[in-house]
Amino acid sequence: MSDGDGDGDGHGPRCLLSHPGHTNHNLSVDRNPVIPLGCFTCGGKYTVRWQDYVQYYCKTCGVEFHSGCYELPRRIMHPYHLQHPLTLFYRDPETGTISNIIPDAYPSKRRIDDQESDTNDQGKSKFVDIVPSKSDIIFDKCTWCGKDFEGDWFYRCLICSFCLDLPCARSLPPLTIPDPKGHHHSLIFLPRPLIIPCDACGLVNAVEPSYACFQCNYMAHQSCIDLPRVIKITRHPHRLHYIPYRSPLSSLCRICYKKVDVKYGQYSCDVEGCVYVAHSKCATHETVWDEKELEWEPEESEDDEEDIAPFKKLGDGFIKHFGHEQHPLKLKKHDDGVVDIEKLCEACVYPIVSDRFYDCEECDYSLHEVCAGLPKKLDHALNNQTLFLDPSPQNNYFYMTCHVCSRVTTGFRYVRNNYLTQDGSKSFIDVRCVSVPECFTHKSHAEHPVFISTINSNEDCKGCKRRCWGYHLHCTICEYALCYPCATIPDELHYKYDKHPLTLSYGEENISAGDIYWCEVCEKLLDTKDWFYTCDECCTTVHLQCVFGSSFFMKPGSKFYLPYKGISAKVIRNSSNTRERCYLCGNVCTDSIYYEGCVRGKMFLTYKGWTSTVSICSWYCLAERRW
Repeated sequence: MSDGDGDGDGHGPRCLLSHPGHTNHNLSVDRNPVIPLGCFTCGGKYTVRWQDYVQYYCKTCGVEFHSGCYELPRRIMHPYHLQHPLTLFYRDPETGTISNIIPDAYPSKRRIDDQESDTNDQGKSKFVDIVPSKSDIIFDKCTWCGKDFEGDWFYRCLICSFCLDLPCARSLPPLTIPDPKGHHHSLIFLPRPLIIPCDACGLVNAVEPSYACFQCNYMAHQSCIDLPRVIKITRHPHRLHYIPYRSPLSSLCRICYKKVDVKYGQYSCDVEGCVYVAHSKCATHETVWDEKELEWEPEESEDDEEDIAPFKKLGDGFIKHFGHEQHPLKLKKHDDGVVDIEKLCEACVYPIVSDRFYDCEECDYSLHEVCAGLPKKLDHALNNQTLFLDPSPQNNYFYMTCHVCSRVTTGFRYVRNNYLTQDGSKSFIDVRCVSVPECFTHKSHAEHPVFISTINSNEDCKGCKRRCWGYHLHCTICEYALCYPCATIPDELHYKYDKHPLTLSYGEENISAGDIYWCEVCEKLLDTKDWFYTCDECCTTVHLQCVFGSSFFMKPGSKFYLPYKGISAKVIRNSSNTRERCYLCGNVCTDSIYYEGCVRGKMFLTYKGWTSTVSICSWYCLAERRW
């Protein structure tokens, strides 16, 4: 076809003009700035950039393409419409008229915006297809998926007005699957959307290609044909096995807590006495399963208790915790119920108000008895891989934000081994989020249990009224949802200005018109429909934001570094009678802690004069504002 040095015949991608039911032929690759016959998509003969010299041609069909045009040829034979060929059409975004005369641009998005590509009129081929100038048919939806067209390009059948949008046109399912994993016969492609439940997953998804075995009356989505036989998920201690149907027992999926239909494929535990069951799609969701198939893999031995135990008992109430190996910790009790709310747990960073706790007699290191027993190794619903407890103090800003609740903390964290985020830091889950049970009854929603969901929700959190993106608690029955920052708020909290613990109120609806609540901290009006803390004995009410601020879980005395700003910072307890003023925003520091920041070799001019360290009121000012 071309005069350049080719890479061999038939070693490129499949030619989309070939009929899917016939023997496919592939495109050949060449390098040449000139396409003698003109590109079969856009009609252009020349390219001016060396990146565009790569071209494709098919000797069988007698067509050539630019490197950016071969995926969207002017005419194709598609599995979704085997009766007739489909023609590429352009819809003018200004007038709405459609035409199969391609304007001076390539049809792929990259080419449309490319002003350097040359497809001048002199080099264009003269196509002879009929151009419909007027029609009673409105071409604005894809016939296969039913969605509105996105963009200006689509495929249309000139005979029966069948239309395909570009996402559906790029899907090229094979017509037969000779040896499927999930069925004992060959499967044949269904050239119609499957509008009945898939036998493998029980769901209806008309967009996805589907296959059938007519002698068994079996129909399944393409993605369900090769579901793994044996898997292991972190929500259950045993392996799960795929079964095509189940005995008639009424069961709930232990992931989404909706009913499992016994007629369709599902995963279940075959350990005697265990009735764990899950939907096929729930068990193999990317946030639930680690994509490792275990059908031929030997069972792993269970971890010894010594491997996951976080401490060793030394006797007389002393332990050696792996997070504080330099000194032993002693089990202590609060005498006469007197507590020190300034003593914070190293793990969860909440005040230690419980009767029993572990304390270091040589330094400021304390742990709740419960937090001291957190296992070193944990399988949890919030991650599809095993998590490992990291108790080491952090001095890097990039390793202080929990990826579940997005709160900053200096406490213990569970990490996924060798898992780094885009900025190079390890992604982690703080111990407060891990402590939430997988399914339980929350006090704000006593009617039904809520469960951990790792999938985006369309519901708003009932606590903060924000959209529940990603991890949240969900009720299947009434679509009640809670985000993790709200779900992990303690029901009772000790407040430094009240001798009684504050109780969390989940909103009060029946308030008389004369009752007005004011926040004890900011002295602003408090909306009783929102969550807030209150002490009925002292008539104290406080906004949640005024209690937690932006840095409630940063332990005073901690130091860390913000590498991208060159700033060193220290967490300071805000317990003085006089309040510091924030160097950046100018507001008074009202939270329970504030930051003392400095830049090596730099002096700051404040209202107190020149100084090498300045006070920063919140995490927002510290991390987001300019210095």
